Amino acid sequence: MKKLSFILLLFSCVIVAQNKQLLYNFTDIPQSLLLNPGAEVNYKWHVGVPLLSHIHASAGASGVTVYDLFADNGVNFNEKLRRVVFNLDRNDYFTINQQLEILSGGFAYGNSYAPNKYVSFGLYQELDVHFYYPRDYAILAYEGNQSNIGREFDLSDLNGKGELLSVLHVGLTTKVNEKWTYGFRGKIYSSLLNFKSTNNRGSFITTEGTNNFYDHTFDLDLELQTSGYASLIDLDNDGQNDWNREAVKELRKRVLFGGNLGLGADFGFTYHPKEQWTITGSIQDLGFIYHTKDVETYTLKGEYTFEGVNPLFPNNGSGQTADEYWQEITDNFEDLFELDTISNNYIAWRSPKINGSASYRYGKKMDKECNCTADDGDYLNEVGMQLFAIGRSRRPQLSLSAFYYRRLFPFLSGKVTYTVDGFSRTNIGVGLSSHIGNINFYIMADNLLEYQNLAQSNYASVQLGFNYVIPMEKK
Repeated sequence: MKKLSFILLLFSCVIVAQNKQLLYNFTDIPQSLLLNPGAEVNYKWHVGVPLLSHIHASAGASGVTVYDLFADNGVNFNEKLRRVVFNLDRNDYFTINQQLEILSGGFAYGNSYAPNKYVSFGLYQELDVHFYYPRDYAILAYEGNQSNIGREFDLSDLNGKGELLSVLHVGLTTKVNEKWTYGFRGKIYSSLLNFKSTNNRGSFITTEGTNNFYDHTFDLDLELQTSGYASLIDLDNDGQNDWNREAVKELRKRVLFGGNLGLGADFGFTYHPKEQWTITGSIQDLGFIYHTKDVETYTLKGEYTFEGVNPLFPNNGSGQTADEYWQEITDNFEDLFELDTISNNYIAWRSPKINGSASYRYGKKMDKECNCTADDGDYLNEVGMQLFAIGRSRRPQLSLSAFYYRRLFPFLSGKVTYTVDGFSRTNIGVGLSSHIGNINFYIMADNLLEYQNLAQSNYASVQLGFNYVIPMEKK
C-alpha cells in the first residue's frame, strides 16, 4: 500500500490545466516555439539554462474547490461532503500537466545577411493526467447501496488516463516573407509510466430478493492498462525510503530512450494579412506511444449476481474509519471477483492541442530627435483573442482568452490575459519578460484575483524560466 501511495503521489502532486495562454505567441521568449513552431523568431541563437529554462506548475478542478470542503463556516463537514458528491456531474474533471525543460537551444541560419530559418531543439519532462469525476462511484461510496435499492449505478463513469514521459524534440521555423512564417517540430516520446482506463462499461444494481435477501447484480466490462508500473512495485528494497530511492533511479533510466517509445509532431504558422494584423495557429502532439515494455492490463468482465443479507457497500455513517470502510469493500470484492492480468501491447495516443489567435498591433515608439514615430521601430502594443482546445476521451475542453501585450521598456515587456474556461470565468493572468544584457528571465501567473485565498480558487498557475539569448541586429 505504501508503494501504491508513492505512485499516486507522483501522479497527483499537481492538478493542472494545459492551456498556456500567457506564453502563447509571447515571441520575446524562446519557449513560445514549443507552443507554435511557426512563431516569429527575432534572435540569432539561444540556450536555456539547464533545468531552469522552463518550469510550469498549475492546479485546477472544475466544479469544486478546497474551500467547499474545509471552509470554517459552521456547516458540518459531512454536509459539505454530501454537497460536493451530489453537485459535481460526470463531466466535471481534474487534470494534471507539469513540465520541466531539461535542455534547450536554437540557432538561426540561411542567408548571412538575413537568416530566414531557425532550428530549435531540447529535452523536457512532462506529467499529464486527466480524469473525470466518477459520480456514480462517489455516490455509491458515500451512501452505500442499502439506501439505493433499485437504483442502477453506471460504471462507465470511471474514465481517466495519465503518463509520465520525456520528450526529445527538434523543430524548424521558416520565414517565407514578411507575411508568412511556418514551422514543424518532430518529437520522440519516452514513456516512464502510463495508465489508461477510458473504455469502461457496465452497471451495478441491488434489488430485493426473497426471504429478506438482497440480489446484487453486476454487469462488468472494466479495464485498466498500465506500463512501467509493475516493475516498480516489484523492486527489491529494505524499507519505504530505500524503495523510493530505487524507484527514482529506475525512472531516471527511462528518461532517454529507456522507456516505451513513440513519435509525434507539431505544426504552426504566423500570417500577417496586413502590416498590423496577425493570425497564428498551431497543433501540438499529433502522436502516440507504443507500449511494449513492463505492460500489465487488468480486466474485470462478466455478469454476476450474488445473494446476501447485508449490502456490499456500507454507508459512510456506519461508524467505521476510512481504512476500515475500504478494507471491508476490498475484502468483499476479493471474495467475489477474480481480476484477470494480461500482458498485451497497446497504443496510447497523446492528447492533441490546438491554439489560434488573431491580433492587432499599434503604437510605434517615438523618435525624440524629430518628435515623430520611428520608421524602423516595432509596435509597442498588441491586442487580440486566443482560442485553445485539447482533445479528451469524452469531449474537447475549450478556453477563450483576450490579451493585451505591451513593450514597457527596451528591456521589459508584459502581457495581460482574461480567460474563460471550464475552471473559471474570472481568470486574469499577467506575464513579464525581461532582457537584461543577453539574459532573458520570464515569469507568469494566472487567476491573480484568487491569490488572496487560493482555497476558493478552481485554478492557479505559475511558469518561469531563464535563457541566454543573442538577438538579431536591427537593420
